[in-house]
Amino acid sequence: MDSDPEIAAMRLALLEAAAAAGHDDVPVGAVVLLGGEVIARRHNERQLQGDPSAHAEVLALRDAAAAAGTWRLDAATLVVTLEPCPMCAGAALLARVDRIVFGAADPKAGACGSLYNLAADPRLNHQMDLAGGLLADEAARLLQEFFAPRRR
Repeated sequence: MDSDPEIAAMRLALLEAAAAAGHDDVPVGAVVLLGGEVIARRHNERQLQGDPSAHAEVLALRDAAAAAGTWRLDAATLVVTLEPCPMCAGAALLARVDRIVFGAADPKAGACGSLYNLAADPRLNHQMDLAGGLLADEAARLLQEFFAPRRR
């Protein structure tokens, strides 16, 4: 296992993303770290649950809040394979997440630097540290393999 907790968490998130594709959900996985330890890990379940809000990040944040015993995840890091969308970045903001680490950028819906940057908007009451591009090629490959047969 990797000695860097964020790299190790991204590898877990990639496993979660692969699981999402197994039930025809877009392969995105998320892990929440607190004190360098994994407290939650989930993948997209929109198709599985029939719920438009069942993104990996939202599900992982819910589980992390339950594990931490509080909705305030102010010392947590959210590690996700794809740059969070506005809903997921907003959920991380509301949870007071300290840091978001993502793999592949999302130029069509990314809200952590690509299309918007909710994490660093000074008009909001909270800002988050960002790091993008961690194992981005592996994350992008999962998405490309998932969408390739659907775009023919």
